[in-house]
Amino acid sequence: MKTIHRTRAVQAILATAAAGTLLTGVAVAQSATGDPESAHHPRPTDEQEIRDLFEDWNDALATGDPEAVADLYAAHAVLEPTQSNVIRTDRDGIVDYFEHFLAQQPVGEINESYVELLGPDAAVDSGAYTFTLTDPETGTVADVAARYTFVYERDEATGDWMIVNHHSSAMPEG
Repeated sequence: MKTIHRTRAVQAILATAAAGTLLTGVAVAQSATGDPESAHHPRPTDEQEIRDLFEDWNDALATGDPEAVADLYAAHAVLEPTQSNVIRTDRDGIVDYFEHFLAQQPVGEINESYVELLGPDAAVDSGAYTFTLTDPETGTVADVAARYTFVYERDEATGDWMIVNHHSSAMPEG
């Protein structure tokens, strides 16, 4: 029994060492070529960088252009919006939602933010925000408190952070 465990342990160590050596060799070879496409070395990510993505999104809202907002979402993104019962799963659906939402001149402000870094290329920002909305017909201004979750992935081709899932729901108690 001990021999089997030792053999498996030795095999595991050797396999790990071989994989490490192979990966190191590949990384060195790729670095030597100077080709950034051949070696993916993401820049470090911190929680503030992820929190700042909300400001980019809020700035896109301020343009009033639903296409500009949709540009922040990945092609395969899912949007579960605050003011619609329809889950949006493609760009056309996301643009459609923001055509209606942007008519209210939304201005968002984060009240609480909890960021979880899932790795160098993925992160989650969840919390609570408040939107100031203006009724396009009456001009009445109202605040809407809501919970949110943004899931981000870094685009491999561009290095840009993209929204892959966005959930927002009004607070049940206002």
